[in-house]
Amino acid sequence: MRKQIVSRTIAILLLLASAACGQKVRQAAVAGQFYPADANELRKMVDGFLAAAPTPELSGSVVALISPHAGYEFSGAVAAHAYALVKGRKFERVVVIAPSHIEAFGFSSVYDGDAYATPLGLVPVDKEFAAKLAGMSSRIKLSSLGHVAKGERGEHALEDELPFLQRALGGPFKLVPIIVGDQSYDNCRALGLALAKLIGGSDTLIVASSDLSHYHPYAEAAMIDRKTLKAIQEWDYLSMARNFETRVWEACGGGPIIAAMIASERLGATEAKLLKYANSGDVTSDRDRVVGYGALALIKANGGHASAAPFTLTKAERDQLLKVAKASVEAAVRDHRAYDVGGGLPEALMQERGAFVTLKEKGELRGCIGYIAPMKPLSVTVRDVASFAALRDTRFSPVEPAELSQLQYEVSVLSPLRRVLDVKEIEVGKHGLVMRHGDQEGLLLPQVPVEEKWNRLTFLEQTCRKAGLPADAWKDPDTDIFMFTALVFGDH
Repeated sequence: MRKQIVSRTIAILLLLASAACGQKVRQAAVAGQFYPADANELRKMVDGFLAAAPTPELSGSVVALISPHAGYEFSGAVAAHAYALVKGRKFERVVVIAPSHIEAFGFSSVYDGDAYATPLGLVPVDKEFAAKLAGMSSRIKLSSLGHVAKGERGEHALEDELPFLQRALGGPFKLVPIIVGDQSYDNCRALGLALAKLIGGSDTLIVASSDLSHYHPYAEAAMIDRKTLKAIQEWDYLSMARNFETRVWEACGGGPIIAAMIASERLGATEAKLLKYANSGDVTSDRDRVVGYGALALIKANGGHASAAPFTLTKAERDQLLKVAKASVEAAVRDHRAYDVGGGLPEALMQERGAFVTLKEKGELRGCIGYIAPMKPLSVTVRDVASFAALRDTRFSPVEPAELSQLQYEVSVLSPLRRVLDVKEIEVGKHGLVMRHGDQEGLLLPQVPVEEKWNRLTFLEQTCRKAGLPADAWKDPDTDIFMFTALVFGDH
């Protein structure tokens, strides 16, 4: 009760001071709840977290941070691992992108006021930058939605980052506060592109505010969160967007993470470094319903893209996947049932991977369907897409039982997706492509241009056509090109 009284008193004093100056100030809404309302106590807590956090050696410069936003007693130690990287640094401005927990709206809301308040003082809004940002896309608007309290509840996700910024940075900064109401890929892409264009070479730090999975048992939460953190480190934000939308993975600030990655990529960042992971079960005795927290840095690395080790399978594992594909098709065609993959499979077949199954009959394509994103264990993915290739590829009639003995099977296990920065990176025979423009998307596997004897230009044009786009759509700045490699093997 005492903390709530102190918090209200501070808010009233700040409100009176700002009103006297004619300013529109977003008052601290969760002081005394998520962090201390007393300024001295807050300084001591944040400084303690920062002092305890290590500062690892980086291979480049920090463009953006990803930091959690729970109560400081739960996530403060994790958040400090991110902010310790910029301790003492001076930035002209900080862009903080956070999700909306209190109301729904279909755009990214850039605060239309003059400042954000915390017990440590006012943080002025960069109003000129905010206005320009809102003018760059219809998906971005100057607004108070998501920022001001709705009823008795105030948004905490953005506010939670500010005391850390106030204590960590080596000087005053201007704030660009953004609450993302619509976390769809296209909305986050628009925000990321607009930020990159406007930031340019200016001295700006981006912060994405996000917790990870919510209210799972400890071990299950750690497993879910590892998948999200792995995708961030692999820079596969398109698969992240798909899996966040379908709730295969979880992050309440998944959209802000994607927007920050897209903006950082355009600003030269190529590497994501995991600094710390923990969950609320590491702090409390409750391990039945935990919330996950991750601290990461998006880095403009000196060596460019970090290369991951290629995915491999033994001959026995490949044979086992081909057996799954064949058994799945036969069960679906003959018995109209799903094949039971069973247990006791090798660890490599339990990894979540995107994969396609291609069916051919007498050397001619008979069906090809896959999962692009890593949604399920590889064995289950192959089981699913094999039956879909036989029965649901709309280019062909469903496979008949009499054809089963004539089918040839090919499995393509996909690497993570990475946006093409320069089409000269694309190697025919090595890379597959995903072409995406708004709601239109097309994919061609790496073996296709080899079989068709295409060069790089024809490969790009044909992938555009596969997406239902004009052949030269790959040149359009609103088109994203993603590339991947594939481990391809078959029974022929």
